[in-house]
Amino acid sequence: MVWIYGGAYLFGAAEGANFANNYLYDGEELALRGNVIVVTFNYRLGPLGFLSTGDANAPGNYGMWDQHMAIAWVKRNIAAFGGNPDNITIFGESAGAASVSLQTLTPYNVGLIKRAISQSGTGLSPWAIQRDPLLWAQQVARNVGCPVDDTAALANCLRVTDPRALTLAYKLDLGNLAYPVVHYLAFSPVIDGDFIPDEPANLFSNAADVDYLAGANNMDGHLFAGMDLGVINEPLHKISQVEVQKLISDLTLPKGSNGADVAYNLYTANWGPDPSQELMKKTVIDAETDYIFLVPTQESLAYHAMTSRTGKTYSYLFSHPSRMPIYPSWVGADHADDLQYIFGKPFTTPLAYRPQDRDVAEAMIAYWTNFAATGNPNLGPSKVPTAWLPYDTQYGQYLEINKDITYNSMKQGLRSPYVRFWVQTYRSLPSI
Repeated sequence: MVWIYGGAYLFGAAEGANFANNYLYDGEELALRGNVIVVTFNYRLGPLGFLSTGDANAPGNYGMWDQHMAIAWVKRNIAAFGGNPDNITIFGESAGAASVSLQTLTPYNVGLIKRAISQSGTGLSPWAIQRDPLLWAQQVARNVGCPVDDTAALANCLRVTDPRALTLAYKLDLGNLAYPVVHYLAFSPVIDGDFIPDEPANLFSNAADVDYLAGANNMDGHLFAGMDLGVINEPLHKISQVEVQKLISDLTLPKGSNGADVAYNLYTANWGPDPSQELMKKTVIDAETDYIFLVPTQESLAYHAMTSRTGKTYSYLFSHPSRMPIYPSWVGADHADDLQYIFGKPFTTPLAYRPQDRDVAEAMIAYWTNFAATGNPNLGPSKVPTAWLPYDTQYGQYLEINKDITYNSMKQGLRSPYVRFWVQTYRSLPSI
C-alpha cells in the first residue's frame, strides 16, 4: 500500500505531522493489523512541483512525475521487501487523493497499479487541475524579479533562481480573501498533453482494470467554511442569510447570478421561514463539502463504474464526528478527520481516544487492507462489521463509516439531488 499525502499540493511530507515522535503517517499499525507493506514517499510541492507556463517552456506536473517514479520504484523493488509487485494499491487523502485518481488516469501507469483509494478528492475535484497556470507562474516570477512577458525567458530565469526564494515567492494568505479559499489554490497538476493528456473525465479507460474505492467525509467542507466564514465555529456569533447567499454565489462564480440563484434555492429549500443558526451554518458546510469534495467523488465513481473492464468500484461516506473540542457539538467528520483512524492512532495512543474510536479505526483498517489484498473490502485476512456492496450507477450504493457499522450502514444515492445539480444543471448553465 503506497501512501500519497495531501496538503493542497503546497505542503506536507511522507511522515506527516509529528507529535511527540508519533508521526501521523507511521504505517506500523496499518501494516501489522492488515498484514500489508506500507510505503510512503515525498514529492515536490508548490512552485517546485507544479509551476507551469502552460506550454513547453515549463510544462508542470513535476510532482506528479515524482509520484509516478516512486510507484514505478515500488513495482521494481518491493519483492525484495516481501511484497507482491503485481498487487500495488495506491491510497491518499485530499491532494493525495486527487493524485491517486490522476495516477490511475495517466497512460504512464497502466499496468503498474492494481488498486486505488481516494479519500476526499479526485481528479475531477475543481481544485485538482489548475486552469490558468501562467497567471500564478507570472506572480511567482514577479516576486523573484524574473521577466513575465516571454514564457521562455520566465522559465529560464526561474531555473537559475534560488529554490528557497522560489518556494517563498508564493504565499497562501488566508486573511482578507475576496473569494472562497478553494479558488486560491495556485499550484496543482495541469493538462500538459503528456502526463495528463486530456481532461481527466476523458481518461477513465486507463483505469478500467484498476479496483477503485473512494469517498468523502460528511463535513469535509467544514475546514474551508471556517476560513471563508470564520464565525461558523463561534456559537455566540450569528450568520445572516445574506452571508450564506454570498458564499454560495462565490462558489458558483464561473456561472454568475444564474448559478448562484439556482444553487441558493436548492440549498435553502428545507429552511422554512425562520431557519436556526445551526441549520444555516450546516447549509454553508454542505455547499462547500458538495462542491469541493463529495460531488466530484461521486462523479469519479460513476465514470469508473461505467468504463471499468475488470476493476471493481466501492463508495463510502465517513461520518464519525470530529473530536476537536473547540468546534460546535453538531460538527460531523471534518476534512482529514479520517487520517487518524486509517493510521491506527486510537491504538498507538490509546489514552487519547475512546473505545468507539478504536472500533472505527479497526473497521477502516480491515476494509482498506482487505481491499488492498483482494480488491474486495469484505474478503481478506481481517473480519469486517458488515458486507460492503460494490457501487453501481443505478443505485449508487455506499457504506457509511462511523462507530455503529451494521447492515443498515449500506445506503444508496448519496446526496443525489445535489450531485445532479452540480453535475448536470450547474454545468449546463452558460459561463460568464
